[in-house]
Parts: sequence; structure tokens; C-alpha cells
Amino acid sequence: MRTESTLTNSLPITEVVTRIVTLNKGLHDFWRSNHQGWPPSNVADLLSRSRLDWQVSLSYSLQRWIDPPLPKDQAAAQILGYANIGSLVEGTLKLFLSVYYNDYKRDADAIMMKDPDGLTMDPLRKFFKRRIWNETSSDNWDPWIKRIQCRRNAIHSFKDRDIGNYTDMITDIRHYLIFVRRINSQLPYPDSGPKESYDDPVSGSYACEIAAPVI
Repeated sequence: MRTESTLTNSLPITEVVTRIVTLNKGLHDFWRSNHQGWPPSNVADLLSRSRLDWQVSLSYSLQRWIDPPLPKDQAAAQILGYANIGSLVEGTLKLFLSVYYNDYKRDADAIMMKDPDGLTMDPLRKFFKRRIWNETSSDNWDPWIKRIQCRRNAIHSFKDRDIGNYTDMITDIRHYLIFVRRINSQLPYPDSGPKESYDDPVSGSYACEIAAPVI
């Protein structure tokens, strides 16, 4: 995977995690609260059952993985760290489909599928590949999501598989911030919506970075 030179890659990893927490908390606060009737009633009902609070907790949990592990803990840190990242990715995909639930229900590809809150990662990933990501390379998130999915699944596996290394995981935490920005950028708001930083004068420049990584 190529590591590109971007503003996000120049941030300290602690700041990246802080921004993820702030953005996911903003998503929770807006969509879980119904924001004075902004979403349609059936969408609000679906979101009211969602555990966006778990997304916030999982965001805080990323702090566990930012320091290099001891040699004896390396494999466990990779497996648990990618379970953490993978759960965040899955929850972010579900939030998008929940907000656009009425469009999702009308989509022919979704007719035989469950409601968004009942989907697992693989059908989610395939649906987004077919119906959501545009055809440009800068919006081709599927290879990255598939890699996160595979590494996350190591928690269920006894046989050998690629779980990456510490540097990979730190890079993927950075990519998750860009990913949740990408999803948030397409959600409908009555105003500007949640921000990842409320005291950074250049946060708008960071928010413009929503391109998929090159895998």
C-alpha cells in the first residue's frame, strides 16, 4: 500500500484518534437525537434502535493501539486492533444506509437483503461496491474495506492469515478518519453537520481529504 503525503498523514496519531472520537460523537449526537424531526419518521425509528454510542466507545478504544506493543503482545494487538477498526467501519457503513433507508428499501439490490442494522460486513461491502462508490479511483474504498474485513476476521480464525503489522494498523486508523469523513460528506444536514475539530482553523482543509487509499 502506498502511503500518500497528506495533511491527515502529518497529524500525530493521537490527534487522529481525537478527531475520530469528535466526529463519531457528532454523528451520534445528531442522528441519534432525531435533531428536531430532520430525518423521516421511519429513519428516525431505525436510528433510535442503533448503537451509535458504541461507535463513540469504539472510537475512544483506538487509543489502546497507538503505542507499539511489547513483542509478546504483537499478535494480540493486531488481531484486537483490527477487530476494533473493522467494527467501526461496519458501523459507519450501517449508519449511511440507515440515513438513506428509504432509498435503500427501493434499491433492487437491497430487496433480498436485511435492514441495514441486521447486515454483516460482507453484504455491506458488496452493496457499497455495486451501488455507492463512484467509478473513480479516488472513491474506490472497496479494496481497503476488504482488507480491513479480512484482518478483522482473524479474531475468528485459528489458521494462519495476514494480520499486518503495527505500522499498517496505524496507517489504517488514519484511513478510517478519512473514510468516516467521506461518509459524513454525503449525509444530508440542515446546516454544515458534525465536524472533527471545533478549534482548528484549518479543519476545513483536512475535511476535504476524503480520497480512498491506494491498496
